[in-house]
Amino acid sequence: MIEGEFIASARAGSKAAFTRLVEIYQTPVYNLCYRMLGDPGEAEDAAQEAFLRAYSQLHRYDPARPFKTWLFSIASHHCIDRLRRRHVIWLGIDDEPLLAHPALLEPRPGPEQMAVRREEEAAVQALLAELAPKDRSAIVMRYWYDMSYEEIACATGSTASAVKSRLHRARVTLGAALRAAEGFRGMVLGGARAPQRGAETPWETQAQWSAASV
Repeated sequence: MIEGEFIASARAGSKAAFTRLVEIYQTPVYNLCYRMLGDPGEAEDAAQEAFLRAYSQLHRYDPARPFKTWLFSIASHHCIDRLRRRHVIWLGIDDEPLLAHPALLEPRPGPEQMAVRREEEAAVQALLAELAPKDRSAIVMRYWYDMSYEEIACATGSTASAVKSRLHRARVTLGAALRAAEGFRGMVLGGARAPQRGAETPWETQAQWSAASV
């Protein structure tokens, strides 16, 4: 049975068919929640809640719309609500760094490389914590799941142009924070010269995330 048939059966009341959909999407939904919330336990609770909400709202699902996009929309909105309630934004990237800096891609890194990796990942987490929940949601969907502007717009109830603006704003925020962090690191490390205006640091270059495509 193909996915479309599972969806049709689930909308007709088949719990077994919906269980099959949960099995298909439980990993990507959990990963989305984890990247939004940064806590494995909370991400698991959020994913379960997202599936419960999806099941209760199946009668509202439009078959002309991709099921994954609709499901991600429910999960994303629920995570944003959780972030607003706790007023603490955190994003875990331990298993899949968002910024693909070359230093993070070395095969079999040694102890020094691992220490640098942990430091850089912690720095990226702190930087991403400065993004508003909706901006983070767009960043995760775009750069972790390679969703198109139109798909993100559909999932967030926005427009493609608004998504492009949101992604651009998020990149600008991260770029400014990265420049500030690099300058602070230079002072801490003994008066190292801060990057000159117009000069890009490796992290800043990665934070641009294909700005030309927006």
